[in-house]
Amino acid sequence: MTVRSMTGFARAAGQDARFAWTWEARSVNARGLDIRCRVPGGHEAAEQTMRASAAKRFQRGNVTIGLSVDRLAGAAQAYRVNRALLEQVTALRTELDGMIDDARPTLEGLLSIRGMLEPDVEAESEEEIAGREAAILTDGEAVLEALAAARADEGARLAPLLDSHLADLETLIGEAAGTAAVQPEALRARLEALVAELLGTEPRLPEERLAQEAALLVGKADVREELDRLGVHVGAARELLGSGEAAGRRLDFLCQELNREANTLCSKSADVELTRVGLAMKAVIEQFREQIQNVE
Repeated sequence: MTVRSMTGFARAAGQDARFAWTWEARSVNARGLDIRCRVPGGHEAAEQTMRASAAKRFQRGNVTIGLSVDRLAGAAQAYRVNRALLEQVTALRTELDGMIDDARPTLEGLLSIRGMLEPDVEAESEEEIAGREAAILTDGEAVLEALAAARADEGARLAPLLDSHLADLETLIGEAAGTAAVQPEALRARLEALVAELLGTEPRLPEERLAQEAALLVGKADVREELDRLGVHVGAARELLGSGEAAGRRLDFLCQELNREANTLCSKSADVELTRVGLAMKAVIEQFREQIQNVE
């Protein structure tokens, strides 16, 4: 039985001579696939690549991917003034001079403007920058691979529980089939009581009407079709779980069908024991439904 969960967590880290980076990826249950990726400024290309890669690996789940990049403590950082921004600010002040009564800007004030100081990356060659970006992406792919493995491990732990629920359901279907064999006796008693009641009515009902009422009661009490469909649905669930595909949605639909058949069986039951088995079926089906909410 091959099952993949939607729950998992993974982390991957790397560094070069100047920077250290860490990828984290986690996923939880979701009706569809929702990918969220957060990266520092300047790494937008990595974000797009990671989104596309995650979309190829996963079919369901709320997947969150995060990247943090920090300069190493021993790597000195050089800065330079953003000349273009400085010229814009000074030109704007000249334009507004006389319109606004304000003191002349200080050096500290100018340098505190966001973007006025920027990292001086000229010390790094293009090859160094490209190499770091490639290494970051390599570790990003590694974290997605680790997340997929974590989801598979969680699914492997979930599979025996799902198999146990299906086995319990098969046992209950067998018990219901045995109990249903007693249905004619209970049905006969109900028919006798009904016929006696109808025969005592005035005016007396015609024999054709009595036959119709008896046929209707027999049809309502026959649960063989429900038991057959329950068995077919359990077989379909086992097939889906063993297919290796993302079958969570189809399993959820099968649970609805299983529950519908169990409800019909209980409503048709003319026997206390069959009703008990039907209610037990509903409990197992609900347990199975809760577990498959985590199946991809």
